[in-house]
Amino acid sequence: MKGYVQVYTGNGKGKTTAALGLALRAAGAGLRVLIVQFAKKGPYSEHLALERFADLITVRTAGTGAFLKKEPDEVEIRAARQGFEEARRDTLSGGYDLVILDEIHVATHHGLIAVEDLLDLIAARPAGVELVLTGRHADPRVVEKADLVTEMREVKHYYEKGVQAREGIEK
Repeated sequence: MKGYVQVYTGNGKGKTTAALGLALRAAGAGLRVLIVQFAKKGPYSEHLALERFADLITVRTAGTGAFLKKEPDEVEIRAARQGFEEARRDTLSGGYDLVILDEIHVATHHGLIAVEDLLDLIAARPAGVELVLTGRHADPRVVEKADLVTEMREVKHYYEKGVQAREGIEK
């Protein structure tokens, strides 16, 4: 099976949710899935649910996500880069059919990961590996290299009325 590069970006809700839905679909078909989350520090509800599919779905976090509220420090940058290098190694190994780099665009936008490194991974990935890249601020060069790009656009969000992230829905 030929793998493609998918980008889910934009300021609307649903990028990670779409990627997780694809992970479940892939696991249902017996495909091996790697999910690396760059701007999230669990456990989120999806981590608990995906433990049930541990034979097919591996989930890892790369960093603490603390940089979203301040400039990233050396610890955060080192953790993100180490997570990216591990994801790169695993992608190139061919041990996974689907690799999801969740919030990778946020990590590149904030300088934790070089966009050039992400472009190199896109170019080097084995032909059979599906690569899904999520997050706001997708670099135009990555969008250009992708085979599928979906932009989530916020039209209305209850967060504007003060609704915080809810267990099982947003976290």
